[in-house]
Amino acid sequence: MGKGYDVAVFGAYGHTGRFVVAELRERGFGVLAVGRDEAKLRGLPWQGLDIRQASVDDPASLDRAFEGADAVINAAGPFAHTAAPVIEAALRAGLPYLDVAAELEANIDTFAQFGDRAEGATVIPAMAFFGGLGDLMVTAAMGDWTSADEAHVAYALSSWHPTGGTRAASKVSRERRNGRRLRFSGGRIEHREDALPTLDWDFPAPLGTRAVLGEFTMADVVTVPSHLAIPEVTTYMTVDAAREVVAPETPAPPADGPSSQEFVVDVVVRSGGEERRIVARGQDIYAVTAPLVVEAVQRVLDGRAKATGVVSAGEAFDAPGFLAALAPHVTVETVA
Repeated sequence: MGKGYDVAVFGAYGHTGRFVVAELRERGFGVLAVGRDEAKLRGLPWQGLDIRQASVDDPASLDRAFEGADAVINAAGPFAHTAAPVIEAALRAGLPYLDVAAELEANIDTFAQFGDRAEGATVIPAMAFFGGLGDLMVTAAMGDWTSADEAHVAYALSSWHPTGGTRAASKVSRERRNGRRLRFSGGRIEHREDALPTLDWDFPAPLGTRAVLGEFTMADVVTVPSHLAIPEVTTYMTVDAAREVVAPETPAPPADGPSSQEFVVDVVVRSGGEERRIVARGQDIYAVTAPLVVEAVQRVLDGRAKATGVVSAGEAFDAPGFLAALAPHVTVETVA
């Protein structure tokens, strides 16, 4: 597994960062726990971590923190603030970089700012539940198709208790959008000022028909079109979960392990008169990000990445094989 490799985790003491550290250790990786707050790093509940204090405001501290690492995982949001400085440090050190950013603007920035500069290097943004899993599923559903007319990614969450990081990232995104929303249509990102449409989505049994917000735009609209010729990519979210995540009174998820939250991701790809569908099920969108990004790190370090530069999960890896490797964390099935 990961024996012999050391992975630096920036933001190791955050909610998702802790899941990432646990998954790395479970697979035998050495962990360099990196973050701004040394006291929180030393408070992590594992023995044998290499503790390294660093800040995105101090490039030299990042350089020191990444010494001896074989790869870097950025788990510290808002990624609009952290992604570029950590990518710069990873490129200076010649290390693969992966992050778990769900922020559309941060992912757009990564492709735009580092697309040319990362040639020959490995930079994989959004290697997480939002952005990574959907991209892998769309890529797998495409199969032998070289293009499609449209892709739809519908999310059903039994609940959505946001972390502090999710709330902070959402605030940054709202400020950057200046009250507008985003969608991907006609092969490009559009800014819209109208309200999100509400419609019904027929999820596979036992969920059945659920009310969803259409054009509830997630990172998949950045990752999927980055390598697939699909001019219309739309994401959806169940109405109850969408309401819960923005409500100020919604509590944070439990800090001592995976929550009871369950998810279903239903992907439909259409080309001409044909339709292909694939469904994933699992528990806790924050916890499941850990096996996603750690499986990706393992494949990069083992030489199983198919592409370099700034690439999404679906372009970098064998999508069906990657999805199969996520069991038992994620159960994936093709729907006739």
